[in-house]
Amino acid sequence: MENYRAAMVLSAVGDSLGFRGGTWEFCKSGARIHEELDQMDGLQRIAVRPPQWPVSDDTVLHMATARALVHHGHHGVNDALFMTLAREYKDSMRYMNNRAVGVTTEQACHYLDTHVRDGYKLPFNPKGGGAGAAMRAMCIGLRFPRPEQIDHLRKVSIEAGRMTHHHPTGYLGSLASALFTSFAIQKRPVQSWGHNLMRELDNAKAYISNNSDIYGEDNLREWNYFSSKWTDYLQQRDISDGRKAPYFPRPFDVIARDRFYNSLSYDGWAGSSGHDAPMIAYDAMLGCKGNWEELCSRAMFHGGDSDTTGAIAGALFGAMYGFRGVPVMNHQHVEFRQELLHLADNIFSLSG
Repeated sequence: MENYRAAMVLSAVGDSLGFRGGTWEFCKSGARIHEELDQMDGLQRIAVRPPQWPVSDDTVLHMATARALVHHGHHGVNDALFMTLAREYKDSMRYMNNRAVGVTTEQACHYLDTHVRDGYKLPFNPKGGGAGAAMRAMCIGLRFPRPEQIDHLRKVSIEAGRMTHHHPTGYLGSLASALFTSFAIQKRPVQSWGHNLMRELDNAKAYISNNSDIYGEDNLREWNYFSSKWTDYLQQRDISDGRKAPYFPRPFDVIARDRFYNSLSYDGWAGSSGHDAPMIAYDAMLGCKGNWEELCSRAMFHGGDSDTTGAIAGALFGAMYGFRGVPVMNHQHVEFRQELLHLADNIFSLSG
């Protein structure tokens, strides 16, 4: 249960640290962020709490996913669950003041219709490849953590993702975040996660093909971007087979990381797309070796969409390591902490 609690709480902490009220989320210089962090006497001295350290839209939407999973309970993976997710996403828009909600998510939530059959199914969006689906899916991996539950994890993460980001680059990011969280709960070696994601992409493609009534041709036409970017990344880290220790160049300091993360990105804003948000979080998990401060340096304090990568990385760290090595002041007063704990406990019970 502690790992479930840590996954939910530290996701919010990672979001808050990367967001910093919007000033760090929209800063493209990791070096500048680290300079400001040094002026605060480092991560160990930060009490993560509002008003200086609020959560962003990432945590509000992650909680919306979690609430839907809890409310639906053990009633199976079906349209009723997806309508519950749609209602929670629409309702969450009421709490987005000053939380920098993405335009794609906000517009999609406006069009979700919870009063008609299939009202959660929106058209294909050629511009829907952003990270807004990936940042809210980690709790799906907590709900369906076991290998025999992979069909449920796949279906829920894809359908939840394309409610707002109906583009494979967007909703495959949702699948990746959920899948990696399940791997963390299973305590699989971190270097194996990317390899297993690539294997799962074939199953995801088959799922989309079998549901071709929902813009199947559009989805399959745009499919390869996500897989090709991940193939290139795993080759650079020399972990395509999932067995070796990852290769990191030296030096791989904050400047080198910014350069590398930007090379992964779609348009130069590292972590803002469905493929590179879980990729940067994963890279940080590979490099931190269970050290919270190192994880934050890599995933929360880089130039780019650092609250999204921070939210995903915080969840992965918590699912894998619990609160081990995390300063109490980093998490004891994070916004929505009690609700996050309550959701974690309930999802833990549902997971069996």
